[in-house]
Amino acid sequence: MEAIAHANYVRISPRKVDQILMLIRGKSVAHAAATLRLVTKGARPLVEKTLMSAFANAGKSENPEGWHVNRAWVGGGPQMKRMRAHAMGRGATIRHRTTHLTIILSDQAKPKKGSGT
Repeated sequence: MEAIAHANYVRISPRKVDQILMLIRGKSVAHAAATLRLVTKGARPLVEKTLMSAFANAGKSENPEGWHVNRAWVGGGPQMKRMRAHAMGRGATIRHRTTHLTIILSDQAKPKKGSGT
């Protein structure tokens, strides 16, 4: 069984979120939550909130050890474009990036590579 959570149109760069997702992919929910508590990046609350939302979507399961982060990815959303004054009367474009984050949990651990199944 799978549980899914999305966070769309979040005002943070996808690159920053992906750095944190690399830490939790393939881990159990309990281990991923413990890992996130130690991270000091600004995108941590977003990833932690989405992870807990996916676990809550799993239903009445109260065992976070039984659920694993099966897939987690981030994509770029629309960019808000603004202008800022630049040298010689020109304008410089500032792009405020947004993020679409998806976390999928599974109650079955992924088979290890080379296991033949």
